[in-house]
Amino acid sequence: MASIKTFPIFIVDAFSTQAFAGNPAAVCLLEGPITDEVKQKIAAEMNLSETAFVWPLDESPKTFAGSKRFSLQWFTPTTEVPLCGHATLATSAVLFFVQGNNNQTLEFETKFSGLLKATRSFKTESIEMQLPLNPPNRSVSKNDEKAVWQVVQEVLKGQSKWTQEDVKEVKLSPVTKKLLIRLSDRICQTDLEALERPDGITSIDTGDRVRGVIVTVKSPEKYDFLSRYFAPWVGIPEDPVTGSAHTVLAPYWAGELGKKDFFARQCSKRGGEVTLRVEDDFLRISGNATIVLKGAITF
Repeated sequence: MASIKTFPIFIVDAFSTQAFAGNPAAVCLLEGPITDEVKQKIAAEMNLSETAFVWPLDESPKTFAGSKRFSLQWFTPTTEVPLCGHATLATSAVLFFVQGNNNQTLEFETKFSGLLKATRSFKTESIEMQLPLNPPNRSVSKNDEKAVWQVVQEVLKGQSKWTQEDVKEVKLSPVTKKLLIRLSDRICQTDLEALERPDGITSIDTGDRVRGVIVTVKSPEKYDFLSRYFAPWVGIPEDPVTGSAHTVLAPYWAGELGKKDFFARQCSKRGGEVTLRVEDDFLRISGNATIVLKGAITF
């Protein structure tokens, strides 16, 4: 008879101070080894945009409450991903606020994104992460990137008021395979929120150059910039609030606006706000998280 494993698992609304907002992620505390195949099955079972799997690396104490250094992986319902900001925030919240980890800063070793750090604020209970910068340093034109430009045209179909004249700039982050579409400054938050999800983009063969689409505009009011993010190629039709997308957005807007500090909003239906600071070689991204479910998974 096969042995039965049971691990603690949580659902956390990241980038939100209240339940049912921000971006939900599952966090599984691994108290023993499991294969990546099993992790993928758990992520499919949870059926959220990402499920994080974390386990302590310190030898003494090798506990979720006492360790400072952890290993971290993220899976969508269909695949492992190289970076996930909101699930890292969710993992940090579970370790700090549920497991009672009293370290001010936690370190996460990751397979594809190096060492990530998360620091808690004892005053506000917000968490600041240090994530890599992934600038969109490759410009895309309709003449030399026809397949990629088809993705842009498919996105524009989601808003009847927009035309190709509203596309101010298109850039690609080669590391993350995220395509950034900057729209005209005349487009407001209400217009961006009304954009229909471009489900048809997965039928376009970009030669695996594009795995996610960021649509962004400058904001004249409360925020520095606004965005939405779509990644159906990895099983995420639309991500509500995306840390990894802001590793592309922040360096782009730093160059456009000539500043390093930003307050931004991702305009999905759930929505969320992020505070950002661009450093020389990494991004500081801060937010809150609300734990909405505590339980265990048995298999």
